[in-house]
Amino acid sequence: MKVSRKSAVLLGIGFALMSGFSQASSLHVDRAPFGTLPDGRAIERYTLQNSNGMRVGIITYGGIVQSIEVPDAKGHMDDVVLGFDDVKGYLDNGTVYFGALIGRFGNRLAKGKFELDGTTYQVPINNDPNALHGGPEGFNTKVWQAKPIEGKDWKGVSLNYVSSDGEMGFPGTLTTTVRYTLNERNELQVEYIATTDKPTVVNLTNHSYFNLAGAGNGTILDQKVTIHASKYTPIDSTLIPTGELAEVKGTPMDFVHPTAIGKHIRDDDQQLKYAEPKQGGFDFNWAFDKPGQLDAVAVTAFDPSSGRRLEMYTTEPGVQFYTSNFLDGTIKGKQGKVYPHWGAFTLEAQHFPDAPNQPNFASTRLNPGETYKQTTIYKFSTLKQ
Repeated sequence: MKVSRKSAVLLGIGFALMSGFSQASSLHVDRAPFGTLPDGRAIERYTLQNSNGMRVGIITYGGIVQSIEVPDAKGHMDDVVLGFDDVKGYLDNGTVYFGALIGRFGNRLAKGKFELDGTTYQVPINNDPNALHGGPEGFNTKVWQAKPIEGKDWKGVSLNYVSSDGEMGFPGTLTTTVRYTLNERNELQVEYIATTDKPTVVNLTNHSYFNLAGAGNGTILDQKVTIHASKYTPIDSTLIPTGELAEVKGTPMDFVHPTAIGKHIRDDDQQLKYAEPKQGGFDFNWAFDKPGQLDAVAVTAFDPSSGRRLEMYTTEPGVQFYTSNFLDGTIKGKQGKVYPHWGAFTLEAQHFPDAPNQPNFASTRLNPGETYKQTTIYKFSTLKQ
């Protein structure tokens, strides 16, 4: 059949319009059941997807990032965060915090105590002798109210939770909204917003465990990390910061230039031994050289075997880089894969650990009438080998 030049042009325009519509439509959010809790409450899974095939799964239990599927340099898709295929896995292994939203206070509080306006508050001890990640029933154990959201060039899910006055010992009713959004640039943005009716302390973050070779595909020791921070906060034997900001130069904590995670992880260094007494490991807070600049890359991670690259951007002043030191090969995750020691790393954007008890650290205080805001972006790409 012959087609006139005019018809061909019209057909071309039509296909172009259809193609553009298809690309715009491929950025979408799906919702599906993800099981129930023992008390009968239903848990849902929201899946964000773009036209590149990137898929992010978020569940309403704990606001957990349940999966992140991204391509490698050859286009092969893999899930690069540790987790479980059902709610029971998260309930049975809650203390590893796979993918969870962390609050009210991320990281450690010395002996679970802090003082505000002359009153001392006690958070239950769950990481002897300290309180970790908001206590034994932190935000990672809560069921969040969820709804799909969208903007001009992104789609996502908004999660909301109201923490009552006195929950886990924290003062004030804290209303928190966390928005996970995905765009066509393979950027997963996490935006945190919180308000209170009494003075309180807040330090929110996400605890995703990344393995850029794929979750359960060996260790992360050969993966290279760059942290744009010339200082970190040393810890004592209980993993509480000493209050010092120390230079990373000349120490195993020097990731100013791309460095394999395993290069110094076994060094004979007291700080590494505090973090993981048996073999050494990283579990420290780095203080960014350019804090609060969302347009400046804060951390880059790269896996030479797959070509996958992860860049983190954040408004926060620091990051907890943790190398899953206490995974021991006994946890079976998604698809029955075993998660080995040093099988992943975390990039927990945050204010500094134990900040309410450390006068030299930036304040984590939130007053009525103020709004806590934090934005962190995880951007995925590939580099050809």
